[in-house]
Amino acid sequence: MYYESVAPLTAKLSDNIGKVIFDKNKQIKYILTALLCKGHVLLDDIPGTGKTSLAKALAKSINVDCKRIQFTPDLLPSDITGINYYNQKMNEFIFREGPLFTNIVIADEINRTTPRTQSALLECMGEFQTTIDGVTHKLDQPFFVIATQNPIESQGTFPLPEAQIDRFFMKLSLSYPDKINELNMMNEYMKVSPLDSLTAVADKSAVLNAMTAITNITISDPIKNYIVDIVSETRDSDRTRLGVSPRGTLALMKASQAYAAIEGRDFVVPDDVKAVSVPVLAHRIISRSQNTIRITESNENIIEYIIDKVPAPIK
Repeated sequence: MYYESVAPLTAKLSDNIGKVIFDKNKQIKYILTALLCKGHVLLDDIPGTGKTSLAKALAKSINVDCKRIQFTPDLLPSDITGINYYNQKMNEFIFREGPLFTNIVIADEINRTTPRTQSALLECMGEFQTTIDGVTHKLDQPFFVIATQNPIESQGTFPLPEAQIDRFFMKLSLSYPDKINELNMMNEYMKVSPLDSLTAVADKSAVLNAMTAITNITISDPIKNYIVDIVSETRDSDRTRLGVSPRGTLALMKASQAYAAIEGRDFVVPDDVKAVSVPVLAHRIISRSQNTIRITESNENIIEYIIDKVPAPIK
């Protein structure tokens, strides 16, 4: 698939998902960007904003398998990856696949399970495979994790450490809809959920081809230098205690390529980098508290400040 096909594909997917999730075009665009980059998304939001519905709508739109895992404190790694069990009739051990063997995984309330189980999921996210009893099992492509966590509850949770949050390609929030779109949602959901009647507008092969196509998007040396300057500023800024990792540098480059393709271009411009910087970088830094006014500056505001500070290339 050439890059020219990426924009029409993502436009169809965005419109289709928009039938279920109202007035979230920007967040949907970001999620499609992460999908094409083979990344994963952490949705940090309050309950009931449509996180699970969004993931299911995406799965239906590209006609792939989707499984939801409810993370709880007693969940074991084998509960999500699978297990070898002894079959007495066949007199041998047989591997039973866990719910991770799918295309789209909804990891619901990931911060409610233990670090041991969290690590099992993050290994699959990074390597697209899992090793059980010395045998490596490849995961089907596309493999896309949408993990959720509730920011307003801390009791009974195991917050993801910064090193594990860094494994997520983007961190997003859906937030509340405005009044008009909430009224539209009520009308659409009055008799039946739009999700039930949603049909596919693409297939797995189209998504896989688009993943390959975005790697061919041209990114010039000035744009590469611009990305490195942004990342370097997150490390040197007096507003941060920890800057963006090299993994974040690569993520920003890939996201910029995908965003350019979604916009219908075969080359990256500074505005592409600016558009994806906050969702790609904000969760990868640790801010420094402003002790003089007793206010902690948000990571998003810090990245926006850095984007305004670092000069963009003219050509």
